[in-house]
Amino acid sequence: MNFEICTDSVEGALAADKYGAQRIELCSALSIGGLTPSFGLIQQCVKKSNVQVHTMIRHKEGGFEYDVNDIELMKADITMAKKAGAHGVVFGVLDKNFEISNLNNDLLKFAKSQGLEVTFHRAFDFVPDYKSAIKKIISFGFDRLLTSGLQPTALKGLNLITKLQLNYGQNIEIMAGSGINETNVLEIASSGINNIHFTARKNADIEIELSMGRLMVVDEEKIGGIISQFESE
Repeated sequence: MNFEICTDSVEGALAADKYGAQRIELCSALSIGGLTPSFGLIQQCVKKSNVQVHTMIRHKEGGFEYDVNDIELMKADITMAKKAGAHGVVFGVLDKNFEISNLNNDLLKFAKSQGLEVTFHRAFDFVPDYKSAIKKIISFGFDRLLTSGLQPTALKGLNLITKLQLNYGQNIEIMAGSGINETNVLEIASSGINNIHFTARKNADIEIELSMGRLMVVDEEKIGGIISQFESE
C-alpha cells in the first residue's frame, strides 16, 4: 500500500518520512481545501525528507473554474514547484457545469514537459457524470486521481471507488482520500486500491488572537495508527 500524507509543513514531511509514507501532497491553507505552497516550503520539504513532494497548484479558494489568465498563473506556479525540487503537481480544472475542462490538457502537457507527475485532485468529486469525467482525465494522461467517490468521505463513496478501481485502475492510479483513519482504512483498502491519502494534523490548543488563524501541528499518532494497520502485509 502506498500512503500519501497531505501536509502544510516541513514537520509533516519529516513525519511522513519517519513512518514510511511514499508521498506528501504539500499545500498551504488546508482549512479551505489547500492552496499552492511557497517556494521555500517546497524546497525545504524536498531537502529535509526522502518522500516525494507533490505540490498543490491552486492559487485561490472557492472552486475550480479558471480562465486563461488563471492557467498562465498556474503554469508559473508549476515552474516554481519544479525549480524547488517537487516530484509532481496536483490540480484540477472544471468548467461552469462542473465538468472536466479542456484547460487541464494544456496544464498537464506543461507539467509533463518538465518531468513532473500529475494528479487530478478532488475537483473530480464535483462532477455530474463520473464515467465521462474519468475517461477524459485518462485521455489527457493524468498519472493519478484523488477521490472520495463523489461523497464527503471515502467511506461513504467506497462503492464508487471500488468501481473506479475495477474499471479504470489499469489506466490510472486511483487514490482514496477524505475522512480516512485507523478505524476505517482497511475497509477502504478492500476496494482494491493501492493508494491511500489522508491529512494528519491537529489543533495545538494555543489561542491565536486578532483573527490570525488556528495553530495546527502534525498528528503523528494518526499517521502511525493508519500505516500500522498494514504492517503484516
